[in-house]
Amino acid sequence: MTGDLPNEGSALPSRASAALRWIGVFFLIYGLLVAVATIASGFRMAAGEQARELFAFGVNPVSGLVVGTIAAALIQSSSTVTSVIVGLVAGGLPLAVAVPMVMGANMGTTLTNTVVSLGHVRDGEEFKRAFAAATIHDFFNVLAVLLFFPLELLFHPLERLSGFEAEALVGLVSSTGEGWNPIRFATEPLVETLRRALALFLPVTAAGFVMVAIGVGAIMFVVTAVGRLLKQLLVGRVRTLFHRALGRGPVSGIASGTLITVLVQSSSTTTSLVIPLAATGILTLRQVYPFTLGANMGTCITAILAATAISGPMATVAMQIALVHFHYNLLSVLVIYAVAPLRHLPVVCAERLASLTTSSKWYAAAWVGGAFFLLPGAILAAGRWLF
Repeated sequence: MTGDLPNEGSALPSRASAALRWIGVFFLIYGLLVAVATIASGFRMAAGEQARELFAFGVNPVSGLVVGTIAAALIQSSSTVTSVIVGLVAGGLPLAVAVPMVMGANMGTTLTNTVVSLGHVRDGEEFKRAFAAATIHDFFNVLAVLLFFPLELLFHPLERLSGFEAEALVGLVSSTGEGWNPIRFATEPLVETLRRALALFLPVTAAGFVMVAIGVGAIMFVVTAVGRLLKQLLVGRVRTLFHRALGRGPVSGIASGTLITVLVQSSSTTTSLVIPLAATGILTLRQVYPFTLGANMGTCITAILAATAISGPMATVAMQIALVHFHYNLLSVLVIYAVAPLRHLPVVCAERLASLTTSSKWYAAAWVGGAFFLLPGAILAAGRWLF
């Protein structure tokens, strides 16, 4: 009997610690909602009626694509970037630039995988497998942009589909809630207090920009902190799910990638899990592939959650851009993975690039610097002349 007492006693602090972490997750999610509402309010203050003029580069969709790519590459979180975009759209950012920014954010966040693969650089074969597993995500996202970016420019299928659904969702919430928005009720007091406090010391435009900066910083902090807490709380379950799902086929791989990313709130973290396993040969490249596609879809939940913080006339467009992110990733998987020639293209490209790195590691450096920074910069410069 006495031998059982230490175990029972040690379980109590563990449970209490878990409970405190879950409370922390709850408050951090609330902080995300406040941060998005702060960005929207601040952007409206800063831009006033000239919001579209402030983003005059919206006539150049290439600029939006490149900005999203570079922002996600620097921050290494597409969830953060898309949440910020939701707030900016609610403040007046045109959808013409926001949609390409969302597409770019998908590409930029994959830099983490490549950095993780560099940890195996001393072993040629391990690095080859790790680099292929990392860059297959890059090539898939590049192919998705090449397919959907021109279609969106010409026919706007993502914008139209998401707009229809956003109107239905926001209308349903408004009708069932009879005009009362519980999220707005919970977030507005803090946002309004911050706005009034800044307005006491700063001009309206400057106060608006400060609010945007505070909101962006808060989102970066919240997304990072939530990811850490959820990993601490769910690490055992995630590992179990991870090992059970992988190797059971592409559908299971996609589903597990989606679910694990929803749980840990970071596609970069999810996809980085498989790099060491691929490097040591435990997983093949074709097993890693569907898992990364699921991670792409799982990361969409953050933007949809962020969109619920917006109410009023801009609620529909805020939800619309969040749904654009979801439909873009979903359709990319359905179209590319369902068509055999397209499905195999990222695999072939990743394998060939990885083979080049065995002759010279400079190919890896050139890929990181060129694909995520130099090439986007060159495209941005060229886009100003083309559009």
